[in-house]
Formats: sequence, C-alpha cells, structure tokens
Amino acid sequence: MDITDILKKEFHLRADHLDNIISLLDAGNTIPFIARYRKEQTGSCDDQVLRELADRLDYLRGLEKRAQAILASLKEQDKLTEELEQQILAADTLSRLEDIYRPYKQKRRTRATMAKEKGLEPLAEQLRKQVQSDIPEQLAAAFVDEEKGVPTADDALAGARDILAEQVSDSAAARDRLRRLFLDSGVLCTVAATEDDSVYRMYYDYSEPVKNMPSHRILAIDRGEKDGLLKITLQVPPQAAERLLYPLFVKNESASAAQVRLAVDDAYDRLLFPSLEREVRAQLTARAAEQAIQVFGVNLQSLLMSPPVKGKVVLGFDPAYRTGCKLAVVDENGRVLYTGVVYPTPPQNRKEEAAGTIRKLVEQYRIDLIAIGNGTASKESEIFIAGLLKTLPRRVQYAMVNEAGASVYSASKLGAQEFPDFDVSLRSAVSIARRLQDPLAELVKIDPKSIGVGQYQHDMPEKRLNETLDGVVEDCVNRVGADLNTASPALLSHIAGLGPATAKNVVAYREENGAFTGKEQLKKVAGIGPKAFEQCAGFVRIPGGRSPFDNTAVHPESYEAAQRLLTLFGFTEKDIGTNALSALPSLIRAKGEATVAQHCGVGVPTLTDMAAELCKPGRDIRDDAPAPVLRDDILDMKDLKEGMQLRGTVRNAVDFGVFVDIGVHQDGLVHISQMTDRYIKHPSEVVKVGDVVTVYVLGVDVAKKRISLTMKPPKEKRQ
Repeated sequence: MDITDILKKEFHLRADHLDNIISLLDAGNTIPFIARYRKEQTGSCDDQVLRELADRLDYLRGLEKRAQAILASLKEQDKLTEELEQQILAADTLSRLEDIYRPYKQKRRTRATMAKEKGLEPLAEQLRKQVQSDIPEQLAAAFVDEEKGVPTADDALAGARDILAEQVSDSAAARDRLRRLFLDSGVLCTVAATEDDSVYRMYYDYSEPVKNMPSHRILAIDRGEKDGLLKITLQVPPQAAERLLYPLFVKNESASAAQVRLAVDDAYDRLLFPSLEREVRAQLTARAAEQAIQVFGVNLQSLLMSPPVKGKVVLGFDPAYRTGCKLAVVDENGRVLYTGVVYPTPPQNRKEEAAGTIRKLVEQYRIDLIAIGNGTASKESEIFIAGLLKTLPRRVQYAMVNEAGASVYSASKLGAQEFPDFDVSLRSAVSIARRLQDPLAELVKIDPKSIGVGQYQHDMPEKRLNETLDGVVEDCVNRVGADLNTASPALLSHIAGLGPATAKNVVAYREENGAFTGKEQLKKVAGIGPKAFEQCAGFVRIPGGRSPFDNTAVHPESYEAAQRLLTLFGFTEKDIGTNALSALPSLIRAKGEATVAQHCGVGVPTLTDMAAELCKPGRDIRDDAPAPVLRDDILDMKDLKEGMQLRGTVRNAVDFGVFVDIGVHQDGLVHISQMTDRYIKHPSEVVKVGDVVTVYVLGVDVAKKRISLTMKPPKEKRQ
C-alpha cells in the first residue's frame, strides 16, 4: 500500500504538493498556518481540505501499522504465504484487513474448536472436497469414538459441519459479499418495545431500506433503542444470501455437497448474520454520526462567523420568572458598565418599576440595542421590551440572542475568573450582550457542544466530535484574527501555535509590561519559542503599533517582501490602508503578477494575499455577512397568517430542514423540500446558520406550537 499514491488520487493533488503537505504536518505545523502561509507549497489547499487529508493520512498510517502487526503475527504462527501477504498489503480498509486475518486470530472456545478436539477436522476436510463417490455416513463411521464424545456417525457429521461453518464464517470473500448485500438490500425494521406513547411513536411499526436511511433517522432509532422504547432488526432476503454463498463453497450436487450446504446455512444463521448485522448497524451509526458531526461543524462555523454589531452600547437582558431578569450594560468594547435585576415577569409583575430602571439606563449609558436571551420567560420579556421601546425618547432596537451555553459559561471556571465578583446569573446577562457585539469572541469561551446548533450531539463519539469542533473554532478564530492587546485568553488560546497556557502568558505579559507595540515582543512571552511564534504571528494584530504591517495578516517573515512591493510602485508604509493604495492590485496586474512576485521574492498566492491586506489592514471578514435582524416591535403566533412574508434568522440546520427565528418566540421549520425548487441533499447547500432569509408562512398550529414555513415565494410574487 503506497499511502502517497492513494492520497494523490483521492485528493487530486500534484505529487510535490502532497509531499509538502505531509512534511509540513509531520513537522508540527498547524492547519491554519499551512493553509494561509504555505500556499505555494500546497497548491493553495484550504483548511477544510487539509483537515480531511490529515484525517485520511492518520487512517492510512493506522491501517499500515495494523497490516504490519498482522504480518508479524502470521510470521510468528508460520502461516504467512506470499499470496496472503499480498492480500494483506492490498487491503484498503480496516474491516477488509480484519476479514483476511480472521481465520488466523486466536478464538475463544467454540463448537468448531470442540469438534477439532474430538479429531473431526480430517472428516470436515474430506467433506469440503465434495467427491462425487463419497458417502458421508460411511466417512463419518470411521470417526465414531465414544471416549472422544462422538457416539454416532451423525454426531461426527454434525461436528464436521461445525468446523465447516466456522470456515465459512471466517471467509473474507463471504463476509465481503454479504456486507455489500446487507448495505444494498437490507431493510431496517423497528417495532415498539413498550405500550406507552413516546416521541418515537412513528417508529413503533416502521421499516426502511438501509441504503436510503438519512442520518437523523438512524440516530433517532438508535436513541429509541437505547431508551428501551424500540426493538430493531435488520432483514435481508435469505435467498439472496444463498445465491452469494453457495457458489463460494458448494461445488456440485454430491452427498458431501449437501453436508457443505447444511454447514453454509448454519454459518449464515448462527454466525454470519448476527455478526454482520451488528457490524452493519455499527457502520450505519458511524456514518450517521459522521454526517451529524459535519453538520454540527458547518452550523458552528456559521454561528461563530456571524457578523459583529460594532460600536454599540448594548443592554444584555437575561429573562427569568421567580428570580427576576438580569441586566448587564456593556460599552462598545464589551466593558461592563452596570449590572442589576428587574422583575417585569410573573410572579412579581413589577413592570412599571422595571420600565423605569431601563429608561434610566438607556438615558445614562446611551444604550443603542437590547439583547434578549431566548430561554425561559423570553416571550414575556420580549413583549415587555417591545412595549417599552415605544415609550423611549430615542430609537432603541432589540434582538433575540440564542443563549444556549450561557449558563454553562456563567458557572465555569473561566466565567468565575473573568467576573469573580459577579453572581452567576449576572455573568449570563453579560455573555448575552457580548454575543450580539462579537459572537466569535464570546462563544469561544463555551464548550461548542453546549451551543446548541447540532443534532444528537450527546450520542456522538466524543473524541471525533471534539476534534471536529475544535478544528472549526481554530479555523474561525484564525480567519478573523485577534487583537493582541484586547483579546481574551479564551480567544488567544485558539490562535495557531498558542494554547491555554501561552494565551494566559500573553495576557500576563501585556498586563505587566503594557500594550504590545510590535509582534516581535511575542518572543519574550514565556512558552513562545521560534516555532510557536512562526505559527501565531500572522494571526494576531496590533492596531497602532510601531509598524503598520503589524496590523495586517502579512506574516513577519514576509515584511521585507511587503516593503519591496510598496517601494516598487512608489508607496511607503504610511500609505497602508489609505485610498492611495487602492490602485495597488491593478498596478500589479498591469506589471504582471509573476514579475512582481519574483521581484518581491514570494509566490503569486502570497503576493495576492499581501496586496489585499495592505489595502485593507485589520479588515474583519465577518463584516461582509448580512447584519443580524434588529426589531422594535413584536409578533404573536396568533398574528401569523398563511402566505405572510417575514424576515428571519436561521438558528439551526439539520438534515431535514432549517429552523428560522421569525420573532414569535417559536422558531418555524422550513422543510428541506420547501427551501428551493431544485433538488438538494442537505439544507447547507442553500443556507447556513446565521443567514437572514425571507420566508412565507405555510401553516400554524398554535396548540402544538408548530410553524411551517417556506422559502419559495408564492406564484404571484415570482412574476
């Protein structure tokens, strides 16, 4: 198995680019660094491709390591043949590799091993030859031995069939054929394991072909089985299995062949079917879990990359009933100016008092926006705030903010370190306000699994889920970058080359020595050596530092090249970020990108990135996304009418559709079939979490709190 050949074909990469990527990964470089600053070496592979390649590389190396271990075991057993070695080295999956090795693994005591102990293996071998003239009963008579536990010829034949059945079960070819049959023609059937009603009622008498089952249904029935409410079986046409197995083992119509046929049937019923049913179920679950993890990752990325609301003073409003609604005013930079509690909701209903408090806060702090958490008591809170806004002398708007995970952050060690003097509930109000101001900076403080943009995340393989979500967070943080003088330790810990410990050291250094004035100072921070500096330096920014380059994503290793670029066209560092430099891209094209790149000593991809950064230093790529929906009035579910047009924000995307916040306390569902007129496999092909979309009401069920929406305009609006 040549790993590089496999990766080259699968990822359609040039051999030199692939070799470079593997070398960069093996040297300990981070994915964000490779993707951004080694484009010439990688062929401009993006971070997603690099992560997929790194995962596949790990798998193939694990496969190769396992193959070598199996070869060593077979050599030790003196059972390794040239043909077997070729089969092992050619195996392209772990399951195929284990199928080949299966006959040679040490087994627990089985019916076949007991038959071998009785000396019946020669009889089994003779039956397997299926000689036309052989009479099985006569062959078996020679093996009758009371002392060995073989009192009759029938007992001898039964033992021989046990040996043959195990050989059939251990056949790599048989398992491979049946596995394909189960996946292509198997039907998963579910029945109720209880008489009680439950959320799994639709699966109380349900069946669906395995190959058609979407991941969310697989995960749903898995959970139903785990909860003891469903029984699940896999059904496969037995005739189809016979048609696959008999040609492998049955040679003719002799009497011995009839014994082999009985052994094949026994092997299928007793050994192969139960084993492969478990394996296929596990494969379905693994596939569904991987799909769900990928959806979770896409949703998380969209949420983290939601555009910030900059330059606004925000009042965070964390709704509650008995304990009151917590308030937190934060300034344009997220600094907390005020915290408090009001009681406009039941059971206190002190609305006038709460309204008076908020009016004073709006006037005192010049509040622009109110961020309302969407949890308990959010409906009453939104009604109260919407009514209050109409009485204010200046325009103030509000936004509903997904508060998932806010309580987790509030009670966390990080929350306690950030606000040691605050009550846990007041920290939640601060978090809600800051989520509106800068979603990325605030959400990185929370375990991604607590953010609530996935499905069945608690059923996922934890290690794989954490790896994927951590990768998403790392990519998002490094795409945006971080202000070295204001970023929190939580945000800095996700910068390439840094971690929780070095991030704390960075903050400690600036608190002790004052603000960073140049990126080179990072080398003085404990824990940041040459390698860590190389990885992180391009992703941090220093607005107002000694060098204008330090406020760009130009890596310090390319500062000289950037200076040569400016000088070539008569610019200086003072022109960085000014209108004068807006002509730079066209000047480069006119002179020839390759010529300019050669003059600067860099590749064309690096030149392109460098020019873009010099034109717009410190640009936030999130600013290009649609701004969050801000409201100043409220709707009720009862106000919704069929065909009504609304604007809303996509809160979550799952396999079967998206949930959209339209400002009525209950997210509406746009089924995948209602998203577009063309066929799509997944909602992510059309929208992502955080997108602002136009929807139309299809139906409303107030009793069940269900809203059906469509993104397809009515016919009269399409014309």
